[in-house]
Amino acid sequence: MKLVEKIEARTPAHRDRAIDGLRALALLAVPTGHWLLGGFTLDSGGALHNASPLAAFSFFAPVSWVLQMLGIFFLVGGYASVLSYGRRKGTTGEWLRQRIARLGRPVLGVTAVWALMVPVLYALGVPGTTLRTGSTLVVQPLWFVGVYTVVTALTPYCVRAAHKLGPWAAAPLIATVAVVDFLRFGPYADAMPSWLSVINILPGWLFAYQLGVSWSEGRITARHARVLLVGGAALFAALLLAFHYPASMVGVPGETRTNSHPPSLLVLALAAAQSGAAILLRDRIAKLLKRPALWAPVVVINLSAMTILCWHQTAMLAAAVPASLIGRVGGLTTAPDSLGWILARLAWMPLFAGLLILIGRYARGFEAPWARTTKARRAAVGLFAAGFAVFALGLA
Repeated sequence: MKLVEKIEARTPAHRDRAIDGLRALALLAVPTGHWLLGGFTLDSGGALHNASPLAAFSFFAPVSWVLQMLGIFFLVGGYASVLSYGRRKGTTGEWLRQRIARLGRPVLGVTAVWALMVPVLYALGVPGTTLRTGSTLVVQPLWFVGVYTVVTALTPYCVRAAHKLGPWAAAPLIATVAVVDFLRFGPYADAMPSWLSVINILPGWLFAYQLGVSWSEGRITARHARVLLVGGAALFAALLLAFHYPASMVGVPGETRTNSHPPSLLVLALAAAQSGAAILLRDRIAKLLKRPALWAPVVVINLSAMTILCWHQTAMLAAAVPASLIGRVGGLTTAPDSLGWILARLAWMPLFAGLLILIGRYARGFEAPWARTTKARRAAVGLFAAGFAVFALGLA
């Protein structure tokens, strides 16, 4: 209780608790989704391979609708960036460098540590295929940091767009994604180049961020939010039922189409509905988080944001890799193709959370400024991180 009281006492009166609460919710959805929707199979040589319960249970897809909260994350990211940008004391370039450093330090930390761990684990008898599988899982969530960095750099332009167009500033972004989707999935899909889908990456994730910027600038009202909620939900349903978009919001092994990499129009429809709901519920969330017992964990989660993002896959692997050396362990190394696996995985998730907390006690140091780190050490960390990325992405 002393910690709860201490956090409450240190919280400024002007702090927007609803924004922090929404960010915490979106952050928790990331490990929950990866832990629940990601599994492994064990081959005859004892090596782990990626698998997903979504490949066996199509009815499980709605779970991904709930756990895909990147729209919320980009929404509150845009909102908070405007506040931070408005309070900057230096130039725009200095503000951006500080934001990039905060995002980049934890990424360099986790990849450098894994670069050192891979040869050690291999020497201890962990199969190379398992290490490749694990490395890929560690790297996969980190794409978000690169995209978020680019989107953050566009904050001044998003602010100008919000001033001129208000909520309509996001309209060209969703229109761009709709056109690209029509070209790559429509009647002329066979004639389209394979790289066409890459165009959706920036407008796809900038959409919710721009909504957040417009919201922070006071240009989105409750009426606009209701339009986002109802319109987004209606578009989502139409894309699923009439245009046969994949039901899962995450990639499913064996399927040729995916919604999230790069984002399809279905992702933006979900983000619009989520954003509308978040804006409408803001006051209720803020009132709820006035309770110190609820507010304290929100603060802790926000302070550990990058640690959660960068290390949650490592926490799962810390349980699965040792289990693979033993053999078939339900919910860890068995194929995710039965209801029993789902129940077993749910039982393992508290262990994953405990391991993440334990890892976070040491990994959070990467989030702090590296004031005492020499240039040589920073260069070494960067070199290790680059080497691990090459290995994890299958380039080596």
